[in-house]
Amino acid sequence: MPVRARGLTIEGADGRRYLDCLSGAGTLALGHNHPVVLEAIRKVLDSGAPLSVLDLATPVKDAFITELFRTLPPGLADRARVQFCGPAGTDAVEAALKLVRAATGRTGVLAFAGAYHGMTAGALAASGAARDVQVARLPYPQDYRCPFGIGGPPGAELAARWTESLLDDPKSGVPLPAGMILEPVQGEGGVIPGPDAWLRRMRQITADRSVPLIADEIQTGVGRTGAFWAVGHSGITPDVMVLSKAIGGSLPLAVIVYRDDLDVWEPGAHAGTFRGNQLAMAAGTATLAHVRENGLAARAADLGSRMLGQLEELSRRFACVGEVRGRGLMIGVELVHPDGAAPTHTGPALAPGAHAPTPGGDALTPGGGAPAPDGRAPAPSGHGSVVSDDGAPVPGGPEPERSCPAPVGLGPARTPCPAAPELAAAVQRECLQRGLIVELGGRHSAVVRLLPPLTISDEQAAAVLDRLADAVAAVARQHEEHGLHRPSRHGRPPGPARRVG
Repeated sequence: MPVRARGLTIEGADGRRYLDCLSGAGTLALGHNHPVVLEAIRKVLDSGAPLSVLDLATPVKDAFITELFRTLPPGLADRARVQFCGPAGTDAVEAALKLVRAATGRTGVLAFAGAYHGMTAGALAASGAARDVQVARLPYPQDYRCPFGIGGPPGAELAARWTESLLDDPKSGVPLPAGMILEPVQGEGGVIPGPDAWLRRMRQITADRSVPLIADEIQTGVGRTGAFWAVGHSGITPDVMVLSKAIGGSLPLAVIVYRDDLDVWEPGAHAGTFRGNQLAMAAGTATLAHVRENGLAARAADLGSRMLGQLEELSRRFACVGEVRGRGLMIGVELVHPDGAAPTHTGPALAPGAHAPTPGGDALTPGGGAPAPDGRAPAPSGHGSVVSDDGAPVPGGPEPERSCPAPVGLGPARTPCPAAPELAAAVQRECLQRGLIVELGGRHSAVVRLLPPLTISDEQAAAVLDRLADAVAAVARQHEEHGLHRPSRHGRPPGPARRVG
């Protein structure tokens, strides 16, 4: 039972201390009770200013908007509008969907497998776990569990071509949609960074067809991935950005920022009682400014890259670690059932009929990416922070991810090992016993997630990695000695992890 907290550390009622790498599901960019946040809150409280004002302009609100616009992508900041929503990210997603439907006169939405956009009806319908399908679902590129079995730039190319075909084929059953919503890094989906070149391709596809692009930056924003906003890695400018979590400086706040030509809805078309939360705006202003002025996004990029490199040792040491991946301080370790397979990597195959890319081009355009000496496509890397702009591994980088034997007929395509949610849950328990708080996520709750505050020190990061490595080692030993329940290869694994944010 937590009773006190500061920075990365939580203290329980029994006096025991824990390193918090959950951070309120990414809400605490500066950690618990950061001095600049507390000072901003006290200043408002001591001033006698109103604490909730709905849509009235106040000095606190003006300061928040000014600081927020300083951080936006230039192409959006120059012509943006802002809508304050109810205090949860899911309400901001609802507002974004409502906005693009009003602006385009269309109703359909494009979303991606593995997505998580919230728990209200519209946001949930656009998420990967939706039961009542109301949107068109697209493949999100990834390496370890590539839906096409190849990963890397070729897998991302197939995902992009599928999107184009769906939109351009008059018999696809998918009319031109009101918008496309995506996460630059899928968080709850398993910490899967969208390749930069693929994100640029999505921007081009939507722009060419006048489909507004909505970037869900609820968890990826405010420096989390190593750029102030995760879309900054690819250089794209979305039409709508959905922002929450860290923008409130630990307090509830959610907004959408969008292009001025989309601003066609009537006053009151979207409203929320607590959209004028002055304490959250003050805390948010302090957080945004502190991250910007102290270069914490660049710090997250550097430290995250180093942490990923060290965590790669786990995949070399333990067969139950399928892949380590992430971007900045948004890191995931996937636990798998290896079936006795040794770490192997033969490189992904090109799709039937595809041409090998040539040097010097973009990985998702004709003539992009150099083939390996054996004629195969460039080998993908399993993590976003240590790959080149177009997804090729950095020379001398970490070992490739672990694959299981491919079923007959798939040739050189890779088959990932089955997810091991019970191993991930065991690692989480072992971490807690060692004073480390982590989250589980991913398609089958098999990804151990790290979301430390951006203020984490090198010494604290080393302690986090030591405790996590010790926990994984303990679970690996238990698994080898006694075994844990393993679902059959053809059985359905458990559903996604319980959402914490």
